[in-house]
Amino acid sequence: MSKKFDRELLADVAERLINHLKNRNDVQNIDLMNLSGFCRNCLSKWYVSAAENKNISISYDEAREMIYGMPYSEWKKKFQLEIKPDQKEKFGQKEN
Repeated sequence: MSKKFDRELLADVAERLINHLKNRNDVQNIDLMNLSGFCRNCLSKWYVSAAENKNISISYDEAREMIYGMPYSEWKKKFQLEIKPDQKEKFGQKEN
């Protein structure tokens, strides 16, 4: 496979992952962090970083809207739940 073809496949996979997460609003970011070590906010930061590497200007808020499918504040109001003590404890253990 050529390098270009690999990058196109990776782009398709990344797009599919992002769309999957947009449709799985029941999955909380804390759960993603505890299970995989990354969340939607991480994807947003990675998007900004990738854009910067290509001299493309995009804000963190713009990237978040692309990843969440809506403004982050709206997503939080609609879908974000209170962090449960066990979720917070798991996350804290990963921080140490």
